[in-house]
Amino acid sequence: MDTAADITAMRRAITLAARGLGSTSPNPVVGCVILDAAGRPAGEGFHQRAGGPHAEIHALRAAGDRARGGTAYVTLEPCNHTGRTGPCAQALIEAGVARVVYAVGDPNPQATGGADTLRAAGVKAEQGLLADEAETGNAAWLTSVRLGRPYVLWKYAATLDGRIAAADATSRWITSPESRADVHRLRAEADAVVVGSGTARADDPQLGVRGIEGAVQPLRVVVDTGAGAVRPGARVLDDTAPTLIAVADDADARHLPEGAVLRLPRAATGPGLDVPALLAALHGRGIRSVLLEGGPTLAGAFVAAGTVDKVVGYLAPVLLGAGPAALADAGISTITDALRLDVTETVRIGPDLRITAVPGPARKGN
Repeated sequence: MDTAADITAMRRAITLAARGLGSTSPNPVVGCVILDAAGRPAGEGFHQRAGGPHAEIHALRAAGDRARGGTAYVTLEPCNHTGRTGPCAQALIEAGVARVVYAVGDPNPQATGGADTLRAAGVKAEQGLLADEAETGNAAWLTSVRLGRPYVLWKYAATLDGRIAAADATSRWITSPESRADVHRLRAEADAVVVGSGTARADDPQLGVRGIEGAVQPLRVVVDTGAGAVRPGARVLDDTAPTLIAVADDADARHLPEGAVLRLPRAATGPGLDVPALLAALHGRGIRSVLLEGGPTLAGAFVAAGTVDKVVGYLAPVLLGAGPAALADAGISTITDALRLDVTETVRIGPDLRITAVPGPARKGN
């Protein structure tokens, strides 16, 4: 039976893991806490960057000899392979750890098997403590491994009556400075930020992270099917971060930097590009998480494709009564087909309300 000390240690490991969000891709975020043989804190650590030491190694270094006979709490099953770093399962064995408690099994076929290696060496290995919390914290990487595509978080900002702009197309600013600052946190945690041609034309966005020290700039992606929205001199083409302009196979993109052009097939039905093809191309470039900031048309295409994993809406205490809605056609024609969401969090951000929701069980895994 898990004790209060076990739960406290694993919850600390989950908190530590979150510190790696935005800097570990294409690796997972992982936290580790080590208690000595007497149950006292001995060391802790988290995976800080891809190619660097894993969480277990940081924790073992901090614990030193106090790890011998102790317990390691890890948010993800210790890896069992040698990549840019050695196998963590073997490092735990060599350190003399007597027990390893891990929250989530590793679904990566190249790295799984750490628990079996531990048990074969006489180390007690247990799975499942606070698994749901650990899954939530590592949702992007787990989704990318299990589904073979990046995790998609769709973010939008709207009035209380669901408008993202006024009837005359003005939209700056519906939400507060506090909400806009919070969006930069979402950008800093994502591998890529994706917008559509409408956003590119209307706002000429730069899409970089601002105001967050040490943030890794995400890849900037503009879905510009006809290659007509992004022109030379556009802010998204500056040197702040790398950029991809996704265009149709047959589009004339000679005015764009050759290295920035990503050619994709058009959608089989409706306008725009094939969303699964876009996500597959990004996944092939090591992108494990996407922040979808595009307008209602692009958001509708992603929802229709069943590829939205989380929704974060910033609702301002404002009414417009007219203007574009946050979501355009998503292939839903009747109420029985509505995409039902489970609200996981509601938070006040300045004067606004931030609502976080995920698709209900019937849509998970699409």
